[in-house]
Amino acid sequence: MDKIILNTDNIEKNREDILKAYAAPSKKSNKLPTPTKKQRKNLGIGKDQGICIAKYIRISPRKVRIVADLIKGKSVDDAYAILTYTPKAASPVLAKVLKSAEANAVNNNGLNREKLYVETAIANPGPVLKRYMPRARGSASSIKKRTSHITVVLKERV
Repeated sequence: MDKIILNTDNIEKNREDILKAYAAPSKKSNKLPTPTKKQRKNLGIGKDQGICIAKYIRISPRKVRIVADLIKGKSVDDAYAILTYTPKAASPVLAKVLKSAEANAVNNNGLNREKLYVETAIANPGPVLKRYMPRARGSASSIKKRTSHITVVLKERV
């Protein structure tokens, strides 16, 4: 399949060929066009997972990563148990994001809750709030209040 034209009629006729082309590893010269949100919906890309992104959370990504690494690869029930009994500030935040990702997977994509596991849990840095604290002899030192974007992806175990 040399060239892909992503219009609605072509997607409906050649769905299998298009999905095979996107699943295959791509070369730099033979790069496929990026599908829009509507085209992704027509193709059914992303229907095998539940995803949730919480943005601008007022906790440092370094602190969130410690807890996020604990739940990677665990089933949903195990992840809830770990987050409940982990005494870190990021635990309740990650539990909320996990609950939302689970709801997205079950309600929007129709996945089985019993087979869900945490595929990825990522904490990326968000914007940094810069504040200043007065110091001795009229000087000031800067304080960086970091924010993070937390992403949790759930998939079904095969």
